[in-house]
Amino acid sequence: MSEDVATLLVSCPDRKGLVASLAQVLYGHGANILDSDQHSDPIASMFFQRLRFDLSSLTTDRTSLENGIREVGERFGMDWKLSYGNRVRRIAIFASKQEHCLYDLLLRHRAGELACEIAMVISNHPDAGPIAAHFGIPFHHLPVTAETKDHAEAAAIELTSSLDLIVLARYMQILSPAFVARFPSRIINIHHSFLPAFVGVNPYKQAYEKGVKLIGATSHYVTADLDQGPIIEQAVIRSTHRDLVEDLVRKGRDLEKQVLAHAVRCHLEDRILVYAGKTVVFD
Repeated sequence: MSEDVATLLVSCPDRKGLVASLAQVLYGHGANILDSDQHSDPIASMFFQRLRFDLSSLTTDRTSLENGIREVGERFGMDWKLSYGNRVRRIAIFASKQEHCLYDLLLRHRAGELACEIAMVISNHPDAGPIAAHFGIPFHHLPVTAETKDHAEAAAIELTSSLDLIVLARYMQILSPAFVARFPSRIINIHHSFLPAFVGVNPYKQAYEKGVKLIGATSHYVTADLDQGPIIEQAVIRSTHRDLVEDLVRKGRDLEKQVLAHAVRCHLEDRILVYAGKTVVFD
């Protein structure tokens, strides 16, 4: 995104005059609105909006603009976040032995699809080391056992404390509530969409034995409740009686790559607002 483009995300109780007030404050500082998307939740009586605007025509400065937005925010009880296009997000990818999501994110990043800096790859296995090296990404091997789990997590916290986002690319370890609390709505996970059915090991074998007709993947923000965080993206594909377990696994992996990449891209582009345990994801 151009350094002269900013993105404003807002959420607040729904009231008359919200859209006009935000447009007026941007116009008053010379900002040119490029696009706007909004949503009103009639059940929760909440309002959400995403605004992208051009800063090159500002007649004041960024501090004055932020003060103007803050004034509107206080008037309407608004939560807001303003992001500038010249700020590069720094992320870490956590992986285990399954490499498909890790490879996919690194390839997409190399192709310019993900506007961020991948600062590091962290894994509880050494297998991902050569992959990270191939893409020129620093790699940290943090083995996790019952005896080393606390030490490994402390090391991971120290490595990632200044980063903007953590992506769990099939990282097969449970993060502690203390770890998760450090990154509210800044840890993205991916898993199959059979949950709460087919928990535990070999979910695709269980699905095969049950004769499922849909394979899915879910990406969500991580919370202290395992696999219960706000959902960002989901996708499904049909399966048939002809699919063997390995066919289901292949289909599931393809979906996991697509769904995780889409969720990460939406986060990096400031398209997501979290409220009441769920998300608003703007197109």
